Amino acid sequence: MKANVQWSISDRNLDTAHTNSQRHLAISAQAASIDDRPPLNLCLILDQSGSMGGTPIKTVRAAAKKIVDNLSPQDRISIVSFDHEARLVVPNQLATDPDSIKKAIEDIWAGGGTAIDAGLKLGIEEVAKGKTGTVSQIFLLTDGENEHGSNERCLKLAKVAVSYSFTVSTLGFGDHWNQDVLEQLADAGNGSLAYIQNPDTAIQEFSRLFNRVQSVSLTNAYLVLTLTPQVRLAELKPIAQVLPETIVLDVRREGEQAIVRLGDLMHDTPRVILANLYIAQLPAGTHPIVYAEVQYDDPTLHSSLSTDKAIVEVTAQAAYQSQSDPQVQQHILALAKYRQTQIAETKLQAGDRTGAITMLQTATKTAIQLGDKNAATVLQENVTQLQTGQNLSEQAKKKTRIASKTILQ
Repeated sequence: MKANVQWSISDRNLDTAHTNSQRHLAISAQAASIDDRPPLNLCLILDQSGSMGGTPIKTVRAAAKKIVDNLSPQDRISIVSFDHEARLVVPNQLATDPDSIKKAIEDIWAGGGTAIDAGLKLGIEEVAKGKTGTVSQIFLLTDGENEHGSNERCLKLAKVAVSYSFTVSTLGFGDHWNQDVLEQLADAGNGSLAYIQNPDTAIQEFSRLFNRVQSVSLTNAYLVLTLTPQVRLAELKPIAQVLPETIVLDVRREGEQAIVRLGDLMHDTPRVILANLYIAQLPAGTHPIVYAEVQYDDPTLHSSLSTDKAIVEVTAQAAYQSQSDPQVQQHILALAKYRQTQIAETKLQAGDRTGAITMLQTATKTAIQLGDKNAATVLQENVTQLQTGQNLSEQAKKKTRIASKTILQ
């Protein structure tokens, strides 16, 4: 199995008279289409605290059983539950006996407090037992704050998971989970953040994540950008993922190289990375500015591979004529929507209601430009609530966080 890399840039042409030009470079990385996917090694980490009692825990059990029904015999499954401590519900095993696995799921009952880190630690230990030759994934669901645990320890554990090439996705159930913590866990784990607004959508959100991980065929991918001497990255947050969701990525610098971890590569959905570049004055002609490659693991071959280097070129013109790329402009808008919403949240937390309203209005306009009508609706509802003197509900805050990171369906 191979990875494909494509690039596009906000404007392929430069003006020779300009001493410095800003450009946004979009890199798309995707696994080639395959007939047979590698085995999945999935761990479900499920909150069984007292607040999950009644309908919530019943729907989560149903969602977990539906996933078991969709596993292939070569896939592996483990299940951990947690309240103020963690319990092993299903040890890591091949999914060859779905009935016994589903019977164990039925024994998950709500009661007690919440210690997310205890559940995550045990889940990592279980998924590690089946990591060889598989796509290793963790789904962590909670409906509350980490009252009996440490959020800092959670983030450290997510980084441990990444060091083993595991992916961590998080699902917030209801309206009382901490969106900052679950987003940070998912971002650190190169995974996805999901919001289960009400019990009826639990199966839908679990299935969405499950469908996504079934399309993963390559793991532990890194984007390596080699910059020419005339090019530098922006100083502040220079690289972000904009598809399938927006995540600001940590950049490791090694000489002229900038390296970011992408995590899994899917065959049906690309990961699109946006880099903010500054290019020094160039003489007339076509010039290479960046060499881009993706390094990745193929779990079926137990090997590390890399793509050929893609050569990113621009043309410097004395009689400059813009050659902009509409798709890159869309990626820029997606990142702008995310950052504008972040600023609005920060202003609101600081008590700057007027500033928050202004930024939410800006984010709404950006969403409209992007064609993301559903996100625009969510953001405008927030503006209306704040303008009428209301405070944003927990549900509104969580819907806003999801709207900022994705194109809402």
